[in-house]
Amino acid sequence: RERVEAAGLRVWNIGNSNVHNMPEVTLNLPGRDLKIEEYKQYLRNLAGAGIFYTTYAHMGNGIWSSERETTRGGAPARAFRLDTAKGYWASKVFEGPLTHGRAYTNEEIWENYTYFIRQVAPVAEDLGIRIGIHPDDPPVPELGGVPRCIFGCFDGYVRALEIAASPNIGVCLCCGTWLEGGSGMGKDVIEAIRAFAKMGKLWKIHFRNVSAPVPHFVETFVDGGMMDMWKVMKTLREVDFRGALIADHVPEMAGGRSAGWAYSIGY
Repeated sequence: RERVEAAGLRVWNIGNSNVHNMPEVTLNLPGRDLKIEEYKQYLRNLAGAGIFYTTYAHMGNGIWSSERETTRGGAPARAFRLDTAKGYWASKVFEGPLTHGRAYTNEEIWENYTYFIRQVAPVAEDLGIRIGIHPDDPPVPELGGVPRCIFGCFDGYVRALEIAASPNIGVCLCCGTWLEGGSGMGKDVIEAIRAFAKMGKLWKIHFRNVSAPVPHFVETFVDGGMMDMWKVMKTLREVDFRGALIADHVPEMAGGRSAGWAYSIGY
């Protein structure tokens, strides 16, 4: 933080893949309580460094993708096909039909979330840290025997926020993920922005676009997908959004990684 702020910038958010998408927590696997304690210590470390926002994701078997495909101009980009996708997270690969040896029920996933969030939220409150929860990516009903019943639709988010019952638990709205879910999300991305902002829970935006909803999509340049992202930006202005907004999952461009990111940030 000191290094970045010496350049006249501000650190808003930082992440730690060890306490993000934790199967032990989402699926109640051995080591769950140790992982929850690790997460609490991570929050304490953030506060000690003077950083008071972090994003959390609650997927039990990673982010699912297929082989990369191409978007406009032949640019390589992440893709998803329901029949060939696998889960990936922190050097782990999750493959179906059952990534953890059995099918889980919606009730189990809800119980495990409740167990986690009711221990974590009071710590976040004491430290003054806000936690924005990322949607399941992709938001389909089930992958590898694991339901995506909480952060895979608007109603799931509402119930999850009610269970947390905390001013420090809110939303990191990934526009791309929300678009992937299509009508299954219950509200489109514009409606979701307005609803979460009205709740005072909209804290971070992942600004990206995709070609189509599941079962098959390719991530696109921000100006080349199914959504007119100018409308998203306009809506954020209308609701007086004051959180963090970042580019995300940027397709490759000639000139290296920074070129694609510059294109998205410039947009």
